[in-house]
Amino acid sequence: MGGQGRTHDFVAVGVGPFNLGLACLVEPVREIDGIFLESKDEFEWHGGMLLEGAEIQTPFMGDLVTLADPTSPYSFLNYLKERGRLYSFYIRTSLFPLRAEFNDYCRWAAGKLDSVRFGHRVVSIDHDPDEGVHVVTAVVTATGEVTRVRGRKLVLGTGTTPNVPSAVDGADPGDEVVHTSRYLHAKQELLRKNSITVVGSGQSAAEVYLDLLRNTASDSCQVNWVTRSPRFFPLDYTRLTLEMTSPDYLDYFFSLPQRVKDELVSRHSPLYKGISDSLITEIFDVLYARSVTGPPPGRLLTNSELVAVARDGNDHVLTLRQVEEGREYALRTEALVLGTGYGYHVPDFLAPLRDRIRWDDRGRFVVSRNYSIDSAGGEIFVQNAELHTHGFVAPDLGMAAYRNSCIIRELLGREHYPIERSVTFQEFAAPRGVVGHPERTHR
Repeated sequence: MGGQGRTHDFVAVGVGPFNLGLACLVEPVREIDGIFLESKDEFEWHGGMLLEGAEIQTPFMGDLVTLADPTSPYSFLNYLKERGRLYSFYIRTSLFPLRAEFNDYCRWAAGKLDSVRFGHRVVSIDHDPDEGVHVVTAVVTATGEVTRVRGRKLVLGTGTTPNVPSAVDGADPGDEVVHTSRYLHAKQELLRKNSITVVGSGQSAAEVYLDLLRNTASDSCQVNWVTRSPRFFPLDYTRLTLEMTSPDYLDYFFSLPQRVKDELVSRHSPLYKGISDSLITEIFDVLYARSVTGPPPGRLLTNSELVAVARDGNDHVLTLRQVEEGREYALRTEALVLGTGYGYHVPDFLAPLRDRIRWDDRGRFVVSRNYSIDSAGGEIFVQNAELHTHGFVAPDLGMAAYRNSCIIRELLGREHYPIERSVTFQEFAAPRGVVGHPERTHR
């Protein structure tokens, strides 16, 4: 069993892009000593969705560090320079890195950091009141050794897990019913089927649908796409809408009553769950080309909610409900791909700290404006667990450097990375006092 060792200023659990960005930004700050623990043996970001040619939906400046520190050696542009690919990226004239490229960039950054420990699965976290520290117990996955790490504060970046609709609970798991997070692992088995149905209307569902269209013969496989949304809607990437991805809008959203926040989160789907315009165009063009020589290779069904899934021989029979008509119908398919997104689940290892964490009446963290969830308001911080309190920017890569700047400010007790304010032309809250034309000055 590993010894206690020194006490770190903080221990971070989970190394996805958000905590990895924190590790990069903390590395040159000598006043902070932190350690990062990750259960995987190496960095991997949505490994089952690293489709060839698929782009992330955030411009390259929304990398791990740039929006906090443009001079950081851990920037995406520096990664390209070290890889000898900077001119190629420039000539490509796209702001959006490939997903596989961004994953490789994160691996590159992680490989430069001594503070990151892969292959460490956290099993429990306790609080030592006498010393005022958190004791993090982890298992080294390669050896089974139990080790303990001590930190005054915690940063939780354990990520989200795939959402699986309750209608699918009775379906056989495996390569015939698969979430998009496992798509590449199941792809070859899926391509052996005569019919495949993709459920969902976000970017991942669209990417899988297009990949299946391109890799199945038009006369041998039916590929369906089903969504409960009224349409396959695009991600809104217009300039004034992008201003909502800002500290200004975050401040406004955070100030609203929780009831209003919950309503807004459901209405904000087009702001972070939509499909890129270029991908929609590609899908339509493939369907159009196929239609020249025959009927469409499947059905695109909108307003259709998945109600139940039953097995009938080699087929899965999907019961779907047209939500506007209120009418149910059935769809047969051999395989089912769930592009039903991700959700946050409270890690089991937090059980010993439950009384030190603030909870709302729905069992969610009460997340303060500074991203803390503990009763003291400055000891336990979260990454991408605050959708309900901070809004749709919680999972946004482009806002990660801002959140990390705020967390570093709390860890240090001062602002190390300047946090920009009043960055939007829009005013989201009602102005104070009387507004109107300014008084004219007469000469």
